[in-house]
Amino acid sequence: MSTDSRSRDTSDPRFAALPTRPGKIIAIHLSYASRADQRGRRPAAPSYFFKPSSSVAGTGSTIERPEGTELLAFEGEIALVIGTPGRRIPPADAWSHVGWVTAANDFGLYDLRANDKGSNVRSKGGDGYTPLGPALIDARAVDPAGLRLRTWVNGALVQDDTSAGLIFPLTQLVADLSQHFTLETGDVILTGTPAGSSVVQPGDVVEVEVDAPSAGLSTGSLVTHVVQGSGGFDAEVGSLPHVDDTQRAEAWGSREAAGLPEPAPALTPELRAKLEAVPVAGLSGQLRKRGLDNVTVDGVRPMHPGVKLVGTARTLRFVPGREDLFQSHGGGYNAQKRAFDAVGEGEVIVIEARGESGSGTLGDILALRAHARGAAGIVTDGGVRDYEAVAAVGIPVYSRGAHPAVLGRKHVPWDVDVAIGCGGTTIEPGDIIVGDDDGVIVIPPGIAEEVADAALAQEEVDAWIADRIREGHKVDGLFPMNAEWRARYDAERES
Repeated sequence: MSTDSRSRDTSDPRFAALPTRPGKIIAIHLSYASRADQRGRRPAAPSYFFKPSSSVAGTGSTIERPEGTELLAFEGEIALVIGTPGRRIPPADAWSHVGWVTAANDFGLYDLRANDKGSNVRSKGGDGYTPLGPALIDARAVDPAGLRLRTWVNGALVQDDTSAGLIFPLTQLVADLSQHFTLETGDVILTGTPAGSSVVQPGDVVEVEVDAPSAGLSTGSLVTHVVQGSGGFDAEVGSLPHVDDTQRAEAWGSREAAGLPEPAPALTPELRAKLEAVPVAGLSGQLRKRGLDNVTVDGVRPMHPGVKLVGTARTLRFVPGREDLFQSHGGGYNAQKRAFDAVGEGEVIVIEARGESGSGTLGDILALRAHARGAAGIVTDGGVRDYEAVAAVGIPVYSRGAHPAVLGRKHVPWDVDVAIGCGGTTIEPGDIIVGDDDGVIVIPPGIAEEVADAALAQEEVDAWIADRIREGHKVDGLFPMNAEWRARYDAERES
């Protein structure tokens, strides 16, 4: 256990484990690679929210799940307690400003996220929602990259990770926060939770421990008892708790853990087979009949003629190149890299490049990554670098052609999984993308089955008409069919 001897104010039992009541508690939204992989998104930079000091509790405390709610979730975390105040602290000096390390549990009530998601004021600010302790480890005695975090629920180990698994090192968090405000003695930084966070029920016991195995130091077990609260919320004062399956899946950690069935895919194998059998021109005609004209991705051509593209959209947005923005958003694990790392099997990466073909929007390395992930293809209304190497990868690619320049000449990678404009049409994540030698078309998922069936039926009609034309019949009355030809067609189909 820690033997830190610096004086502490123990006048309030909630803060007995701390040097003083914290002036600020700053928490990070997403920081562990394991948690990011679970959520399917990895931030390029840390983002934060505040928790009130009134939410602090000690070991052995209770936390109430309010009446009428269901999604109280634990998050075991490493907590940093500032010892030496600082402003604009360089990363190399950041650890010297950390006085102590302790265990934390960043509880959250997902039922209250709807109206202030991001700020987490109500969902994470309740009394008892930030247990800390029970002991402090002297930060001078440990390596910030060598801390271990473990969480148990009712004696079962549910979280086991180390600070080496962080996307953003502990020193980066200290330095980053000090850019914006002075870190003062006693301030607490909650450094995020790894995979394994989930929902707890009244009667459950949650324990969190942080230790430094190489130094033989531990915070001891931070114990919290979950109880059922008797008080609800007043609709006349504020918004009421609300949950849906998305919140349930995030609170429990997955749809499976929440007992939810996996949603039916918009693009089933049967629908995919239909769309592969229908030309884009036929789909375009059916969409036009339904009032949808602006659904073609104009100006792009296939890298592999004769190869059909069918998949669901995974979007990536570029904004016009600007040197300062490329410096802040173009390097590191930027939006472009995140998109290619996140694309799933059967998905199409669709890139908004504003029709600007004066630089590449991907090259062979990213094409290889998409291919390895099982992506169905790539569509960009910009250029492609390493054109022959990309072609050799074999993944279907539609673009405005080859260009040798790198991304930064014209573009800044900006965002992923948002509505974009590509080739003059709007594409939302999850839209169905179909491409062939005629071009690329976008189909709203809700009408894809109907459109595919209608297009297949029209293909049969068109094939029959083509046979009649080959027999020498004139086009007039046959294309489109008048009543006489329609009757003949129907009779032949019945027979």
